[in-house]
Amino acid sequence: MRILLVASAFNSLTQRVHTELRGLGHRVGVELALGDDLLRARVAQFGPDLILAPMLTTAIPDDIWSTYTVLIVHPGPKGDRGPSSLDWAIHEDAAEWGVTVLQAVDEMDAGPIWASEPFPVASCGKSELYRNEVADAAVRAVLLAVARFADPEFVPEPLDYRRPDVYGRLRPYHAQEYRRIDWSADDTATVLRKLRSADSQPGVLDELFGQQFFLHGGHYEDRLRGHPGTVIATRDRAICRATVDGAVWLPQLRPRRTPGGPATFKQPATDALGPDLLAGVPDIPVTPFEAVTRDTWSELRYYEEGEVGYLEFAFAGGAMSTDQCRRLLAAYQQACRRPVDVLVLGPARDFFSNGIHLNVIEAADDPAEESWRNINAMDDLVEAILTTTDKVVIAALAGNAAAGGVMLALAADEVWVRESAVLNPHYRLMGLHGSEYWTYTLPRRVGIDQADRLTRETLPVGARRAAELGLVDRVTGGDAAEFRAWVRQEAESLAAAPELTDRLVTKKQRRAADEAAKPLSAYRDYELAQMRQNFYGENEPYHQLRRNFVHKVRPQVTPTHLLA
Repeated sequence: MRILLVASAFNSLTQRVHTELRGLGHRVGVELALGDDLLRARVAQFGPDLILAPMLTTAIPDDIWSTYTVLIVHPGPKGDRGPSSLDWAIHEDAAEWGVTVLQAVDEMDAGPIWASEPFPVASCGKSELYRNEVADAAVRAVLLAVARFADPEFVPEPLDYRRPDVYGRLRPYHAQEYRRIDWSADDTATVLRKLRSADSQPGVLDELFGQQFFLHGGHYEDRLRGHPGTVIATRDRAICRATVDGAVWLPQLRPRRTPGGPATFKQPATDALGPDLLAGVPDIPVTPFEAVTRDTWSELRYYEEGEVGYLEFAFAGGAMSTDQCRRLLAAYQQACRRPVDVLVLGPARDFFSNGIHLNVIEAADDPAEESWRNINAMDDLVEAILTTTDKVVIAALAGNAAAGGVMLALAADEVWVRESAVLNPHYRLMGLHGSEYWTYTLPRRVGIDQADRLTRETLPVGARRAAELGLVDRVTGGDAAEFRAWVRQEAESLAAAPELTDRLVTKKQRRAADEAAKPLSAYRDYELAQMRQNFYGENEPYHQLRRNFVHKVRPQVTPTHLLA
């Protein structure tokens, strides 16, 4: 079947649907919703059997939906309508929500229903929920709807609020008036719901030190207390703010744009505020070993079960700044000193890693220099993993990974991936050659020709396809919790296996042989020479592409790599 995806952005869900449909053998094209005439031209050129909109914030022209079947993926249960469905679900503390695939008609979100799937609402931010429970339900609904479209006997269900299973309703846009936090009255649970319903966009508009910021993220703090509304601590560039009955951590802030002023973007909270405003606010660190025993915010957690160590890291948006790379490296080195034979790397859910932190780089006084520091910090981390020969290192990907984040995973001995994860093993869309020793690890796994294709075509790769290519080792289904349970079981079996000792001997021998044939330093020197040119050379596209990404500049036309 020829299926055209129409989306406001080629975001995580659109990529997931893209990989799932291609995996089923469909011919899939993508058109970004950049204008009605451009869409009309693309539809005429592609000649779709079906048009599918996984993520769309604008209406499809009536001359298109009246000619073709257009299915819209709406993140709400049957009958839910409006642009802020997930925001309301989290704000109102819903235990269960849904995803509905409905047909485009004249009235928004009111068309016949082709499929609907429920999902539990996890206690997390909107964006994390979207990439996990929502995406899983959306894919189930999309695949069911596509199968039903192929069935000439199927008739979609008209929207009928008299039906008992239609419990959604039309809701208004979730404006800042609904999100506003009253620090003198709202308890911690209320504050967290407001913060999480606005994460990662648009954030909660608030005031700090007499200035207006959008607050992004929201995490519970179990010990610290203070006068409601005040900033009482910092940690790893986040701030802790007191509530009437506790405190919450805010990892990121975005200054409110002033009229006529430059565009703003999310930054680590302490960076956005600056040292002068935070003078006198204590920094209260927590170690990865301590964090796992507490209900507090930490990007790093370490624990052990039997002969297996687990180093979890969770960075907002999957981006890893210079400081974050260095802290993760220190935690990794400490974990390597522990008496365990198997070490598992990766967060319990959501992004594994997306590589260097473009927002932090954009905000730096010298973006080229900060880019250089960041990529070297990533390389130091990857090198440490590659040169670990006394443990089997497992990269466990519960969620997506891209660019240097994929190559970070490939540094491990094995890569285990949840079936729903999408990988983007390339750098070209940011105008970069890439580093993280990918010229060593990627060809070693998939071969030189396949490595060239993956980095040149710049298309997402689904988990099952990645396994077929040899890019990853093992894939399993289930939600994030089920994946983590499977990882624990398999890691414990690996640690108990009688052949583990021989495997570690073989690993050490192979590393020595590879080093003798071509030292790791040669790969690093070559890659960094290309990256230095990307960062410091004249007429290099990286800096403009980075600015466009950070400031969310929309392209004028759909990029050619998305055209099937």
